[in-house]
Amino acid sequence: MHRKLRFEVEYLTEEHLTGFESYKYSSLDTSPLSVYVMHPFWNKVVQYCPKWVAPNVLTFTGFLFTVLNFMLFAGYDYYFYASSDDNPEYPPIPQWVFAVAAFNIFMAYTLDGIDGKQARRTQTSGPLGELFDHGLDSWTAMLITVCMYSVFGRTDHSVSPLRMYFILWNVFINFYLSHWEKYNTGVLFLPWGYDASMLATVIVFTLTSIGGHEAWKFELPGGISAGMMFEMLFYVSALVSNLPVVLWNIYNSYKDKTGKMRTFPEAIRPLVPLLLLLAISTIWIVHSPNDILEKDPRIIYFAIGTIFSNICCRLIVSQMSNTRCEILPWILLPVAVGAIFSFILPSVDLECMYLVSTVALVAHIHYGACVVSNKKLDTICKTSSYTFKSSILHIVTSMLICRCARCAVTSVFKRSP
Repeated sequence: MHRKLRFEVEYLTEEHLTGFESYKYSSLDTSPLSVYVMHPFWNKVVQYCPKWVAPNVLTFTGFLFTVLNFMLFAGYDYYFYASSDDNPEYPPIPQWVFAVAAFNIFMAYTLDGIDGKQARRTQTSGPLGELFDHGLDSWTAMLITVCMYSVFGRTDHSVSPLRMYFILWNVFINFYLSHWEKYNTGVLFLPWGYDASMLATVIVFTLTSIGGHEAWKFELPGGISAGMMFEMLFYVSALVSNLPVVLWNIYNSYKDKTGKMRTFPEAIRPLVPLLLLLAISTIWIVHSPNDILEKDPRIIYFAIGTIFSNICCRLIVSQMSNTRCEILPWILLPVAVGAIFSFILPSVDLECMYLVSTVALVAHIHYGACVVSNKKLDTICKTSSYTFKSSILHIVTSMLICRCARCAVTSVFKRSP
């Protein structure tokens, strides 16, 4: 008999579970880099993976590599000044850190590429694996992007924390649009930019490990710095290779009647919580009485990225179960309350953000642990021997991450920039 964990919440309704029963994975990957380079490589690599290793363990291990990177850079460059020549009191990041970061990203990318292949090898493919994989990817979007900021720093030859904030939102929106696209079409069109961005990250970290952060202290014609160049690449790739493709695919699904054929209000419903988070967080940091983004950009990126990941996970659950997406997930409440209190009590502006980040972290980990340990979903997936063991691993490791994060947040209170 299945006993609930203490404080377990049934986030998955009967409607969700019924939808998962009839779910069939449908995706389309047309990226030449993925089809002709990465998939043949992953097909070789997965052959060396023992069949007793659960696919979800591969997924989670890959995620932990990105967590390790985030914690490593937070330790050596918490305020993003280490790559700046204007702040000599902050020593440069050791070059070996970038080498480790490159290795970690490559491992995370490889494990993310072979987990689905391992599931097919072991005949354990199911909704839980896809949900867990894409859910962690939504969190990784923040972790990797924030680590990249340490390559360029926040002053000379780079971009300000506010501009980095909007770069981060560009990444979030592009990731979210892919799953919003599937919510309406029923097909996950894998974006070309994912493979290119992961390999580019590995290359950037590798080059930095060889030449140091000084390797990026140059300007292109027109006074464009390396940081600005990467900023433009982020926006151009979104406007050229992602947004138009997403809208075109949704349009075709309605024209050909192959999609979900939702009404317009229902089709755009998943965008509401994302836009609310964007509006609330932007108003807070732009009009912050104490300019909290300048004081501690990392905690803001982390808090917003964690809340985004939770909202994205709820969309993924809805599109996989073919159910109506939540329009006001409760995880928006802490950031809304924090924003209000920051204006009522300006003296605790930054402390409000620390509290929001802690609440968001605990709430998101709780959501993930409860979903992956849902016994009914485990039964639907018919992979008990794999998902039970991996679910225990997820929960235990999540508790460790939570403890580490709590220690990190506590130490932040003692820091002074």
